[in-house]
Amino acid sequence: MSIYVGDCMPMKIKELLFGPMPKPSVDEYAELDLSQYEEVMEEEPAETYIRVAELNNLDGIPDLKSEIYDGNIVIVDISLIKRDRIVLERALRDLRDVVSDVHGDIAGLGEDLVITTPTGIKIDRSRIGGRTVAY
Repeated sequence: MSIYVGDCMPMKIKELLFGPMPKPSVDEYAELDLSQYEEVMEEEPAETYIRVAELNNLDGIPDLKSEIYDGNIVIVDISLIKRDRIVLERALRDLRDVVSDVHGDIAGLGEDLVITTPTGIKIDRSRIGGRTVAY
């Protein structure tokens, strides 16, 4: 399979979404037991999931389309196909078409990531804090 959909968000994606994370000092570190929260999350299925995918070639497009049609938000790492301009343009065109079909949205996050949203979810292209960014 040419697409990777993982459960954890790579550090690069976290930094793009939330900005640089400050490193806690030894005095600020506290051990937290998150097991009680994980149990609650596992019991109830969600209506919308945020999925992370890595696109290696065009064979992964049908899986991405399926995720978008299922109502999920998909963050796609396109860094592996950026070298081939034709493949990149075709993949982005296919993603734009499916997002348009479901009345969702699509935008770039930096140079290597694209986020797609399903029906009813739009991407605000201004940053919190006032600085506007064109994607």
